[in-house]
Amino acid sequence: MKAPMNHSRLVGLTLLACLFFMPPLLLIFDRPSSSGLSWLPVYIFIVWLIIIGLAAWILEGSRDE
Repeated sequence: MKAPMNHSRLVGLTLLACLFFMPPLLLIFDRPSSSGLSWLPVYIFIVWLIIIGLAAWILEGSRDE
């Protein structure tokens, strides 16, 4: 019974990941900071960690229930 709920959560997570990695949003973080370095690699790494963490939380939570 939990499989459809997990499926819809994973679809939502995929759409959220697509939203976070869209070029207009990426271009906001592609501007150099005062030190001359771009924030883009930091943004991509943090969003990637959040997506992986949420996917693990969704999939691991289904085993306990």
